Amino acid sequence: MRYDVIIIGAGPGGIYSAYELTRKRPDLKIAVFEAGHTLKKRHCPIDGDKVKTCIGCQSCSIMSGFGGAGAFSDGKYNITNDFGGTLHEFVGKKKAIELMRYVDEINMKYGGEGTKLYTTAGTHFKKLCLQNNLNLLDASVRHLGTDINYIVLENLYAELKDKVEFYFDTPVRSVERSEDGFRIVVEKTAYECDKCVISVGRSGSKWMEKICKELSINTKSNRVDIGVRVELPAVIFSHLTDELYESKIVYRTEKFEDSVRTFCMNPHGIVVNENTNGIVTVNGHSYEGAEKRTENTNFALLVAKHFSEPFKDSNGYGESIARLSNMLGGGVIVQRFGDLVRGRRSNEKRIAEGVIEPTLAATPGDLSLVLPKRILDGIIEMIYALDKIAPGTANDDTLLYGVEVKFYNMEVEIDEHLETKHRGLYIIGDGSGVTHSLSHASASGVYVAREIVENEGGSI
Repeated sequence: MRYDVIIIGAGPGGIYSAYELTRKRPDLKIAVFEAGHTLKKRHCPIDGDKVKTCIGCQSCSIMSGFGGAGAFSDGKYNITNDFGGTLHEFVGKKKAIELMRYVDEINMKYGGEGTKLYTTAGTHFKKLCLQNNLNLLDASVRHLGTDINYIVLENLYAELKDKVEFYFDTPVRSVERSEDGFRIVVEKTAYECDKCVISVGRSGSKWMEKICKELSINTKSNRVDIGVRVELPAVIFSHLTDELYESKIVYRTEKFEDSVRTFCMNPHGIVVNENTNGIVTVNGHSYEGAEKRTENTNFALLVAKHFSEPFKDSNGYGESIARLSNMLGGGVIVQRFGDLVRGRRSNEKRIAEGVIEPTLAATPGDLSLVLPKRILDGIIEMIYALDKIAPGTANDDTLLYGVEVKFYNMEVEIDEHLETKHRGLYIIGDGSGVTHSLSHASASGVYVAREIVENEGGSI
């Protein structure tokens, strides 16, 4: 079977690429191949009662399926070039912001209307952070919440399902050059296309490396972010979250001059497991609906590690640390901050006596046996720094879940059209190593769709 365009991956990049293609060229024959399930079939078996920890499903419903890893995320779309990827280096700063705003308009059209757009513009917290050796990054943040984000995805699928052929639970084995395009090989058959858009996300990092090797596409080592997820009473950060919702704060450590940053802040949210390539890590969600709000706020503290030659496996480094956590805790480890700084492991009794009710059933343990000293020292420094702008952050009962790892794909060699050296083969989203967020990944999908239709030599 032959298509004009085949999109591999039904995450944000793939969805918005398909959306824009159907809008600009409704006559095109388009297919989307996705290794995971449809949105309605994506259900994590962890219920906190009978199933408390990850059981290693063949296809992780949190990470794969329609909507990608962002489907059950907090639904935060950060409109900024300051973080979330380097899309602006390929398309220009102005164009990148325009694309992200266009994605925001689509989200509002398909169920996000009424959600709040937060901004750091004019906030007094910028000065407060600078006075305490912290840097608050500039951004506008649209918070959909996990529940509204799901509704938007439902509506987008309803819009696309009759215009695009979706192949769910159909992992692609390989991508091959053909005489007049590309051959997409799945388990039992193969499909031909003129143009191919690869948008496999972070969970497809190993697959992406394999494809690049087979097609002789150059890659370069990227980074890995390693840290913990902090959970504390929501009132401690309420003065920040009420105004900004998501505050991206960066700290430069005194001891090693490493960069530590807050990431994925979830006011009144929950801490959740995440399965990447069989490794259980931690993440966080929050909801727009009041009925699902908790008394806690959670956010990640991440230390970025960049590697130079000859080391080439930054993701492997992160995976080895996560595996160690899984080995010691059977999954995710949780530790009180007071126990960590006193050099002792946490136990169920001390956690139960604390003022914070954990939202994730994790194994009490000792993060100092898992995280490298340099990373752990940076996290501890950052907690004390945050305590100056949000007193109570460094309380003994503050919970630290580990480990949280943000894997980044090897950065793939693409040009200003997000096209590889093979004309007609585009690589977008977090799978390219260029984007690291919902907004940037979605914007890259829109951009490539327009490139396919409009650019000279790129029309079908």
